[in-house]
Amino acid sequence: MSKVQILNCDPLPNIPWQERPEGIKDAPIWRYKENPIINRNPIKEVARIFNSAVVPFEGKYVGVFRGEQRNGVSMIYFGRSEDGIHWDFEENKIEFVNENGEPFQPIYAYDPRLVKIEDTYYTMWCQDFYGASIGLAKTKDFKTFTRLENPFIPFNRNAVLFPRRVNGNYLMLSRPSDSGHTPFGDIFLSQSPDLTYWGKHRHVMGRSFEWWESLKIGGGAAPIETTEGWLLFYHGVSGTCNGYVYSIGGAILDIDNPSIVKYRCENFLLTPEEWYEERGFVGNVTFPCATVHDPVTGRIALYYGCADSYVSLAFTQVDDIVSYIREHSLVRGEDTEIGIR
Repeated sequence: MSKVQILNCDPLPNIPWQERPEGIKDAPIWRYKENPIINRNPIKEVARIFNSAVVPFEGKYVGVFRGEQRNGVSMIYFGRSEDGIHWDFEENKIEFVNENGEPFQPIYAYDPRLVKIEDTYYTMWCQDFYGASIGLAKTKDFKTFTRLENPFIPFNRNAVLFPRRVNGNYLMLSRPSDSGHTPFGDIFLSQSPDLTYWGKHRHVMGRSFEWWESLKIGGGAAPIETTEGWLLFYHGVSGTCNGYVYSIGGAILDIDNPSIVKYRCENFLLTPEEWYEERGFVGNVTFPCATVHDPVTGRIALYYGCADSYVSLAFTQVDDIVSYIREHSLVRGEDTEIGIR
């Protein structure tokens, strides 16, 4: 039994898993030996799938996937898996509808997240709403995806919902930005009573003096509720003479007021090192988008995009990762504030 407990989720006995390899003792996260789990040209008319999200569903797994079409436009595709590792995809992109059941397709859609809240699954993505902005849709059966009101005006990206309401409100992390390849960005928290009207915006944390996240940061996988607080895997970006480098970081947010950061790891948890992370359409990218986790064993499987070309898996234990973040924590004044000035 883990000392740190994962809360408010069902047991997941068939979680994708591979034990820590021999010789890897200090790293808090280890890669799946057979990475990447999704390669190039996965289905007809799609060149690459990456930066995608997965959830358990009816004893198996489903996911929403960023599919870069052969015309260069990203859309969202649906996939199913028996084990969370080997995937079958529908050839046609998801056909979204509005609340009247009428077709309502985004111009483009990329970097989707997928979160279950109560009996409904919500997917978020980045789209064009007169500039880069957040799209939101819901489903209960993964057959009909109904778009909801866009949460925010442009410009915004990297949105992810918390898996339950806090103090009666839905919570969403996002990263206000611009419409280009944003060279800046902090993580903010917003609240809504109904998923339509959003407010009470709070600053959570910003880029830091640590080189690996000195340019910008952004949300990643949906926060995991634990007895220590909300465990957040996010991405941090550094600028180099050869372009941006995307690494995976970790933080623990206060359980009742997640705009307060309890612990924030000064080290990256994962950074591009393997060929499929360093080499691809956009090199040097490890981009966290989803976790599946088992409260019984404390196991966590992390899905992350690689080099804008592949999807890979990494693993950790909740005790290990929380302990590592605590032991290597460096929080600053703006991290521990409630996020308003």
